[in-house]
Amino acid sequence: METKKVKKTTKRTVPNGIVSVQSTFNNTIITISDEEGKVLVQGSPANVGFKGARRSTAFAATKAAMYAGDIAVKKYGVKEVKAFLKGPGAGRNAAIKGLDSAGIRVTLLIDRTPLPHNGCRPRKAPRK
Repeated sequence: METKKVKKTTKRTVPNGIVSVQSTFNNTIITISDEEGKVLVQGSPANVGFKGARRSTAFAATKAAMYAGDIAVKKYGVKEVKAFLKGPGAGRNAAIKGLDSAGIRVTLLIDRTPLPHNGCRPRKAPRK
């Protein structure tokens, strides 16, 4: 008879973490990781049930951040995070508000939106 090996998962407690908010015009993706960068939880408006154009709203970003924050608090015991925002979308500040309402304290807020230093030529403006 063969015996199956069972991996034992230890419950990690991660008091401090990093939140990355990638906010585009169509979606907002929230990633909560530990200080080393190992991903703990990911959330997006699609996970919470928003489809189509409603994913791009600030309310959807708030709900997605609350969802990801609740899981991070319950499963890993996250208390404080450093937040890194990226992108021009409507869900930037709303995601931080959602994390706050989930019971996570934001200690640092950094904007990492990529800005061109006059690199590529921009698209031409659409006709009117």
